[in-house]
Amino acid sequence: MQHNASVMREMELPSATSRAAAAAAITSAVGAPAARLASARPDYQTAFRLGTTELPSVTMLKGLPGPAVAVATLAICIYLGGSRPSANFAALAVIVFLVSSRILTTPAARTTPTGMLRMCPTRLHLLWECAAIAALVFFVVAALGLTSEIGAGALTAWALVLPAVLTLTNSAAARIARWCMSHASTARSHIIIGATEVGVELAKRIRLGGDSGTFLGYFDFRGPARLSQTVSQQWIGNCDRVAAFVQQNFVASIYIALPISTNPRMAQLLRQLRDTTASIYFVPSNIFSFDLIQPRCTEIHGIPALAVCETPHQGLPGLQKRVLDLLLALALMSLSGPLMLLIALAIKCTSHGPVLFKQRRYGLHGEKIFVYKFRSMTVCEDGGSVTQATRNDCRTTPVGRLLRRTSLDELPQILNVLQGTMSFVGPRPHAVAHNERYRKLISGYMIRHKVRPGITGWAQVNGLRGETDTLDKMRRRIEYDIDYLTNWSLWLDLKILLRTFVLVLHDENAY
Repeated sequence: MQHNASVMREMELPSATSRAAAAAAITSAVGAPAARLASARPDYQTAFRLGTTELPSVTMLKGLPGPAVAVATLAICIYLGGSRPSANFAALAVIVFLVSSRILTTPAARTTPTGMLRMCPTRLHLLWECAAIAALVFFVVAALGLTSEIGAGALTAWALVLPAVLTLTNSAAARIARWCMSHASTARSHIIIGATEVGVELAKRIRLGGDSGTFLGYFDFRGPARLSQTVSQQWIGNCDRVAAFVQQNFVASIYIALPISTNPRMAQLLRQLRDTTASIYFVPSNIFSFDLIQPRCTEIHGIPALAVCETPHQGLPGLQKRVLDLLLALALMSLSGPLMLLIALAIKCTSHGPVLFKQRRYGLHGEKIFVYKFRSMTVCEDGGSVTQATRNDCRTTPVGRLLRRTSLDELPQILNVLQGTMSFVGPRPHAVAHNERYRKLISGYMIRHKVRPGITGWAQVNGLRGETDTLDKMRRRIEYDIDYLTNWSLWLDLKILLRTFVLVLHDENAY
């Protein structure tokens, strides 16, 4: 115990010294309250909240029209259908408003780098959202027995008309919000401190967004001679002049695109900015030096945190993906059950061995799972060395060759989906022996295990199915897997499923 206490005291000394230095630097910049935060006293707690920089009127203008239009359109369709307002209709209107407010994407108008005006959400995305709302409303009406009172024809007309009406109102709301922001007072002007790569990217995105006021230019600790020609033309001055400029030009927002540190120059800068009324935002310029997987801002018991490598299937999105997997698995099991029995019988009658082949592979969080397949070979390798199937492999049985060519050998993995060890879409699981080999050769290999492995995946529909006989092929597959994690959405899953169905019919890599 004494030895442990001594070790703990030795470990605490550098940490305490670092906290004292940080507290001293922050004290000179922002005063004693921040110093108490730096020293981590339990009696000083500040909760972190996620928010927006939009004007309240603009947020309301973009957020309310969608649900309101959905309710108004339903009321008109019911009225034209011959029904009259009632208490049941009022309850249904509330349900439609709440459901729409959760599902509909906030409309926005953004300018592309080519100068084109792009509307968000896209028509296809909006169509999917309207279909989801209509499905829920139809379910509620049928479950409560209101079909005769509301009218099936009125509901059908509403479901067909709603996408077109929302397209028009979204376009109008986004353009009006954009106009309001562009014609706001000079109090909406902003500057960027730090003509870094991230600072330049931030300025470009603000300009393309068109809803964050007027960009006045850059401040930097460097002079214009050390900056690129494009940036130097928007250089306002050195950072020691920033406070006076902010006061004289009524700057509303200041974005600091510099590394967060206890550098004396940063402390001096923060001390100067305390004498202004501008809102100050840190946009760390060194955070993008790393490969980010699903980066997001979050809070841990009121303390801000930036996730730089996170699974995309957290919270509601993860629940949505799991529900989609279960519904699809149940539907396919009911449809393919007789076919699976015939395949099992064919395997049993034409070759010796089990019908199902079980192989250990890595699943979610790198945990070992058993993946099921119809046996298509004369061997069932699952040891420290596994030989991949090759074209015209002599180990493949006649029935197995047909199964592998049509991908029917993968059907038992529906059981894995029902168990929760796999998903329909995700990085394809590799044999444990292959994992242990390639994780040492490819940087970031194990990141693919932050989600459930899939029956099909982004790499497979991009021509990387089958044998990975070279390190370059495996590296390309991992790049696609990480790209899938970075850009995941339910729409991407549906796109991969559709491409998989087409690919199965003429895939040269299926053998």
